[in-house]
Amino acid sequence: MSEALDPEQQQVAIAPRGPLCVIAGAGTGKTRALTHRIATLAESGQITPANTLALTFTARAAGQLRSRLRHLGVDGVSARTFHAAALRQLRYFWPAVVGGDAPDLVGAKAPLVVEAAHRQRVRPDRTIVRDLAAEIEWAKVSEVTPEGYPAAAVAAARTPPSELTVAAIGAIYESYEQVKRDRRAIDFEDVLLLTAGMIADDRAMSEGVRRQYRHFFVDEYQDVSPAQQRLLEAWLGDRDDLTVVGDPSQTIYSFAGATPSFLLSFTSKWPGAAKVELTRNYRSTAPIVHLANQLMKDAHGSAATQRVTLKAQVDEGVSEPAQAPFFCDYTDEPAEATAVASTIATLIAKGTAPRDIAVLFRTNAQSRSYEDALTASGVSYFVRGGERFFERAEVRQGITLIRGAARAGETSEDLSSHVAAILATAGYRPEPPVGPGAARDRWESLSALVTLSADIASESEDNTLAHVVDELERRVAMQHAPEMEGVTLASLHSAKGLEWDVVFLVGLNDGTLPITYAQTVEQIEEERRLLYVGATRAKRRLQLSWSLARSPGGRASRRPSRFISALVPDKAREGKASIKGPRRRSVACVSCGRALTTAVERKLRHCSHCEVTVDLELFEQLRAWRKRTSEQDSVPAYVVFTDATLTAIAQDKPRSARELAAIPGVGRAKLDRYGGDVLALVADS
Repeated sequence: MSEALDPEQQQVAIAPRGPLCVIAGAGTGKTRALTHRIATLAESGQITPANTLALTFTARAAGQLRSRLRHLGVDGVSARTFHAAALRQLRYFWPAVVGGDAPDLVGAKAPLVVEAAHRQRVRPDRTIVRDLAAEIEWAKVSEVTPEGYPAAAVAAARTPPSELTVAAIGAIYESYEQVKRDRRAIDFEDVLLLTAGMIADDRAMSEGVRRQYRHFFVDEYQDVSPAQQRLLEAWLGDRDDLTVVGDPSQTIYSFAGATPSFLLSFTSKWPGAAKVELTRNYRSTAPIVHLANQLMKDAHGSAATQRVTLKAQVDEGVSEPAQAPFFCDYTDEPAEATAVASTIATLIAKGTAPRDIAVLFRTNAQSRSYEDALTASGVSYFVRGGERFFERAEVRQGITLIRGAARAGETSEDLSSHVAAILATAGYRPEPPVGPGAARDRWESLSALVTLSADIASESEDNTLAHVVDELERRVAMQHAPEMEGVTLASLHSAKGLEWDVVFLVGLNDGTLPITYAQTVEQIEEERRLLYVGATRAKRRLQLSWSLARSPGGRASRRPSRFISALVPDKAREGKASIKGPRRRSVACVSCGRALTTAVERKLRHCSHCEVTVDLELFEQLRAWRKRTSEQDSVPAYVVFTDATLTAIAQDKPRSARELAAIPGVGRAKLDRYGGDVLALVADS
C-alpha cells in the first residue's frame, strides 16, 4: 500500500501506533500520508476503523478524508470536524448526564449579541454586532471568561470594535452568557467546552466515549484552539494513540483563537513521540517553491521555529522551463485590476481553463474591482466564501425542483439541457447576468448545479434524473461542493487548502499586507504566513502585483509589501526600474505580464517577446471610439472594452458578428450594443 509514497510519507504510514507528529509543508501530500497511515494501521490490525476518529476543521476536508479512505479500502472511520463530533456526543449523553433534552443550539449569535448589548445600554450597528460576536468566539475558544476578557484582550493585542472599551466588551460578553441561560440555549463554542467538561466530570460518559474512540488523527493541527485541545485531551484520557499533522508556516487563524503552540510543543508533551517532516512539494514549480522559501527565510516568532524548507518535485522530467514568478506594479488600483483581468482573458484564450485561475487578495473589499474588471473582459468568475454550496437557498430550491421532476417520471437523453429547463423555473438562464451582486451569485450557483448534474450523469451508466437526485443528496450529506466554472476570486484566508494552476496575488501594498492594524511581531508574522499560503496555492504560474496609487491620478507614494521588497529583482523584467530606486509608472504586457519598456510596446499593450501583428491605426481608431462611447454612456472606458480586447480586435480584424464574438471580452451584451460600430471601423480600416 505504501509503494506510491515517498520515503518521508512512508515513514508516516508505517510508524507504529502511538504519538506521532508530522510537520508537513505546503503541497507535500499530508492528506495522502495521513490516510495511508490510517489504512496501514488498519490493515495490520493495530487499529480498528470503527474505533477511529479523524478530526479536521471543515466538512469539506472531512468528506475528502472519508473519500480517500474508502478508495484505500477502509470503511467505518469517523472523519468529522471537532464541532460535529462533540455535538453528537453532547446530544447523546445529555439526557443521562444532565437530564432532559440538550439545550437548543444557537445558529447565529447576532440576535443574542444585540440583546446582550442592549442590556448594557449599547446600541450596536450590524458591523459592530459582527465584531462583538467574533470577540466572544475568540474569548470562548481561548477559554477566557467574561471577567478575564479585558486583561486577556490587552495581552493578546486585540483591537476593540468601534469605540467600545475592553471593559465594555467584557460586560457585553457576560450579558451574552446570561441571555443564553435565560433562553436555555448554547452556541458552538459551548458544544466544545460542555462536552469536554462532561467527559471530565462524568465517569459513565468518559468510559463510553473512550470505549467508542481509541485512535485519534488530527489534520491541520496548527489551527487547534485551547478549547479544541482541551476536548481532544478529554477524549484521549491517559492514552497516547494520537497522530497530528500540521505546518507552523500555515498558521493564519490566530485572530480566531487558533494557536500553533500545541503542534510546536507536541514532542515535549509526548517525550517518546516520533516526528517526521514532509518537505517534498508536489504542487508548485521550482521557481514558485524558491519564492515561498525566500518568503519564510526571514520569518520570526514562535511559528518559525519548526518551519520546513520545501523541495520542488514537479519539474523533474519537464522539458519546458518553468516560469519565474512575475512582479508587476501599476499606476493605481483600477489599472491593476484591469491589467490582471486582461492577462487572465489572454491566458484563457490560449487554453487555460477559468477554473484553474485564481485572484487572491487580503481583504474582501478588494474583490469588487476585480469583479468589475473581469466582467468588462467577458471572463466568468465566482467569489469564494460565504455559505456552503449546498446550503444556498437557490441550490436547495434547485435540488427540490429536480427531485420533483424525477418523481414525476420525467426523462431526457440530453440531461444537461433537461436540468437547465427544470431550473429555468427558478430563474436560471444560459447567459449570466451582467455585473456582480446577488443575481450573479444566484446564477453561478444554478449554473454549477446544471454542470454538476451533467457530470454525475456522465460518470455512470444510469443516465436518469433519479440517479442524479440520489447522488446530489449523497453529496449534500457529505458537503461535497462542485468546482464552479469560472475564475476564482477569494481572500487569502479562504484560499487555504486549495490550489490552482495560475494564481494572481494582488494589492500587495504595505498597509494592506501586512494589514495596517498588525502591530506586534506575532501579528506581522502571521501576515507573512498569509502571503506564504497564497504563494503556495500556485502550481505553474504566479504573479504578485501592487499599485503605486489608490486612485487614477493619485500620488504614486505607495510601496510594495515589505515581505516582497527584497524578492523583486533589481532589474525586474527587461529593464523595469529597481524597486529600491526612483519609481516610474509601469504597464504590463496583457499576454505575459512583463513590464513594457518602449513607447511602441505601451501603445500595443504587448512586449516584443510576444508575437503579435496589430493594425496600429485601427487600434487608435478603436480607442478614440471607445473614449466617445464611454463618455456618452457615462461609464469608465474599460467597461466598454479593455485594451486587451481592442488589441485583439486590431490584430484579428473580425469581419462578422460571429468572428467578433469569438474574441475574449466580447460577450453577448457587448456584441449587441457595440458590435455594429466595431465591425464598421474594421471594415473601413
